[in-house]
Amino acid sequence: MSASLNATRTLAPSDAVRCAWVDVAKGLCIVLVVMMHSTLGTGEAMGGEGFMHHVVAFAKPFRIPDFFLLSGLFLGRVIGRDWRLFADRRVVHFAYFYVIWVLIQSVVKAGPIVEGTDGAAGALSAFGLHLAWALVEPYSTLWFIYLLAVFSVVTKFLHKRLHPLALVAGAAVLQSLPLHGVPYLLEEFCGRYVYFLIGFVFAERIFDIAQWVRGHVGPALAGLALWAALNAALAFTNTGFEHYPTLASLPVVSLVIGSLGAMAIVAVAALLTEAGGSVTRALRACGERSIVIYLAFFLPMALTRGVMVRADLDVGLASLIVTAVAVVTPLAFARLIRGTRLSFLFHRPAAFHIADAPKKTLRMQPA
Repeated sequence: MSASLNATRTLAPSDAVRCAWVDVAKGLCIVLVVMMHSTLGTGEAMGGEGFMHHVVAFAKPFRIPDFFLLSGLFLGRVIGRDWRLFADRRVVHFAYFYVIWVLIQSVVKAGPIVEGTDGAAGALSAFGLHLAWALVEPYSTLWFIYLLAVFSVVTKFLHKRLHPLALVAGAAVLQSLPLHGVPYLLEEFCGRYVYFLIGFVFAERIFDIAQWVRGHVGPALAGLALWAALNAALAFTNTGFEHYPTLASLPVVSLVIGSLGAMAIVAVAALLTEAGGSVTRALRACGERSIVIYLAFFLPMALTRGVMVRADLDVGLASLIVTAVAVVTPLAFARLIRGTRLSFLFHRPAAFHIADAPKKTLRMQPA
């Protein structure tokens, strides 16, 4: 295996645990994810669309691909370790937060879950079946961390059995298959796994690109302008096909534009890190705590959306307010409960480790 593809070698970014631009990129991604849920839900509730819908449509080709690519960047740090330690870091970690927050979301949404059942016994039975099914089929907005655990196990199993390029090529084929109508978990696995592998296999090259961008601002900005024009053309051109509504969603095209968009976010994050400023600091703070936002944004989003509907504001402005509240509230809540009995919501207790806990508490991150 060539040095450029030796993804199992420990990466050494400047920060001992994480790299600043990676946090900024994750911050961009989590804001875009929350924006998508907030905007589409607000638009549906208010019966219209606003300017935020255009931002969401522009980001659709690369929003999730970039999140998975970033999630694969640091897999090389742990993939060579024994299965027990690996499972603790990459499976039990995600499983713990998935189970906790499936319970929380299910209790909040218990009404629709048990609707139509007969009596307390029927309601309990329906709720139990719902929880059991959530272990098989990713539930609601929590599908992302569910898939991260699956991706990690599959990659751990395959990475020494197949050449890295063969892995990426196989995942690229899966991404291009017409799998509409298959189980949700299988559809999302095939549609997203290639980006996780790109982050893992080409991690060193991605760090090199970020470093190059910081030293070549002019060419980087020109490249971003070209990408933005191409992405917009593909994202806003309708095809008339049910399963492939835009050019950006077509097989092969979606893989190319998704990968380009992911690298564009890397470049933007690198440039923002180089420039500094309050926006960069805010995005980095969001990226460092992206799992906190991801786990908890659904409730403040829903509550604020209800307020916006009654306020009868412009749909775009209402969507922006819902997005801001849904991003900020989980961060404030996590800070409020830090060190209290509720800290288990965002910090995995030692009792739920299956390997020795690290001497230093690592910041939580989706990958």
